[in-house]
Amino acid sequence: MTTRINKHTDKIPEPTLRRLPWYLSNAKLMKERGEKYVSSTQISRQINIDASQIAKDLSFVDISGRTRVGYEIDSLIRVLEDFLGFTNLHEAYLFGVGSLGGALLRDSGLEHFGLKIIGAFDVKPELVGTTINGVPVFHSNEFESLMKENRVNIGVLTVPINIAQEITDKMIAGGIKAVWNFTPFRIRVPEYIVVQNTSLYAHLAVMFNRLNEKL
Repeated sequence: MTTRINKHTDKIPEPTLRRLPWYLSNAKLMKERGEKYVSSTQISRQINIDASQIAKDLSFVDISGRTRVGYEIDSLIRVLEDFLGFTNLHEAYLFGVGSLGGALLRDSGLEHFGLKIIGAFDVKPELVGTTINGVPVFHSNEFESLMKENRVNIGVLTVPINIAQEITDKMIAGGIKAVWNFTPFRIRVPEYIVVQNTSLYAHLAVMFNRLNEKL
């Protein structure tokens, strides 16, 4: 017997979107071990998420599973990568080539998940005109002219917090449609702009707090 899971027309909940990459990574690990099928129960054992929640999350993607067998791993990987946008390469500009920005430029793994940083911007003379992992670093004043040549939609924000809003405004005025914000500053943007906040410091605070509860 085959059960069919159809992609919902409803907007997918953000918590589900955050969990789907975990299922994808788990499926890839199982494939490396030689497995051909994977069930929600098997995934549940590996990542400690209830199997019923996994099945519910996967109901948002177009995939079929076999009763008591599970999902064909190659199909699950392909469908999840496509659904999450990892199969399409999205070009981005990075703003702020400090320690974190430089680390992101050196992270070649981002391209495996669909993000390619094609240029970075800073004002430090020792950085402008250099390349990091093949990515050219331009002066921030060159952003607008470069946007006329490359219509990039995504901006990665790794600047100091005191200029985070200023640079965000400049990015949006230049045509950026989505901002991946790594600063601990909550930037203000128009409703049509997509923002993903990823504050390392906020996650540290949560970890320290949970750790103190257990000590």
